[in-house]
Amino acid sequence: MSLARPLSTETQAATTAAVHRDDAVSIERVDVPDPGPGEVIVAIDLATVCGADRKAAQNQQGQARILGHEGVGRVLRAGADASVEPGTRVVWAPTVTCGRCDRCRAGLTAACRKSMSLGEQSIDGPWPLSGTFARHLLLPRGAAIAPVPHDLCDPVAASAGCSAATVISAFDAAGSLRGARVLILGAGLLGLTAAAYANDSDAASIVVVDRDAARRHLARTFGATETVDPHDGLPDADIVVDFTRSGDVTSAALRALTIGGRLILVEQHRSTPAPGHGNADLDTHRVTARWQSVSGVSGAEPHHLSLAIDYLTEARSRWPWEQLVTPAVPLSYLPSLLAGPAPIAPRTAVQPRR
Repeated sequence: MSLARPLSTETQAATTAAVHRDDAVSIERVDVPDPGPGEVIVAIDLATVCGADRKAAQNQQGQARILGHEGVGRVLRAGADASVEPGTRVVWAPTVTCGRCDRCRAGLTAACRKSMSLGEQSIDGPWPLSGTFARHLLLPRGAAIAPVPHDLCDPVAASAGCSAATVISAFDAAGSLRGARVLILGAGLLGLTAAAYANDSDAASIVVVDRDAARRHLARTFGATETVDPHDGLPDADIVVDFTRSGDVTSAALRALTIGGRLILVEQHRSTPAPGHGNADLDTHRVTARWQSVSGVSGAEPHHLSLAIDYLTEARSRWPWEQLVTPAVPLSYLPSLLAGPAPIAPRTAVQPRR
């Protein structure tokens, strides 16, 4: 992966301190690089804040960096052989892959041996402008980039590269949903998107499981036919998609899985364990005797990014997507936003150029 050389122009970015302190995030000026072959410079229109960003800011250790990985923007400059042209509105995947290792060649780029993640690169390293909490972002060669239609608003488009693409990846592993009883564990942004997608895919029923009553209520507005607290027991299901990685809930879902059922365990890019995280109890005799399958999904492949954009564009009028993101604030508000408690909405947002 070639990385660009700095120019004299600068941008503003929210950077973390190299060691944890109360003012761990501050707004700094950073060089804007000249894009090299296959690279693009994106002007960020909107970036969203997920729980992983908040945890990273509050527990910062080690190298200083620019946080953030979800966003939408427009290509400002493009190097030779870049996949998109200046002026194109785009979203991107949260990791950049090499495209050459054995895993990439096998079509498992999400498990690339040399992957680099947005929001995790040292500001003193070869890719300093690597986070979305900035006015500009450099996307190196190997980044998965997808054009975004103009009629898909920024708050909805921003989720495509990470959350929505991961949901598409999970259901790709699950197979056909038509007529299936689908059980979704977790009512965060992924679980809510999954409920809408399952509804649009003609699932017979969509049950969303979450401990939080407000999130269960929100799931109803995104296509859930039923919502339950995990302590109240789980109904039988043909397909279980687990976004929680919570051992006790996963174990209960395994017991609820029907004969021939499929359990999809999902890990989002840089996701963090949910409360109660731990190992699930796997009764191997039950799994084999009932012809069940258990699959793992970590992130998404490049084609899932384009499929996520297509789905969000087609479904934009059926579900209240805008309720999932708070009104955007200027970049200068980000330090206090990251330090404060998480809002009810699954995502908060910043507009770096305000």
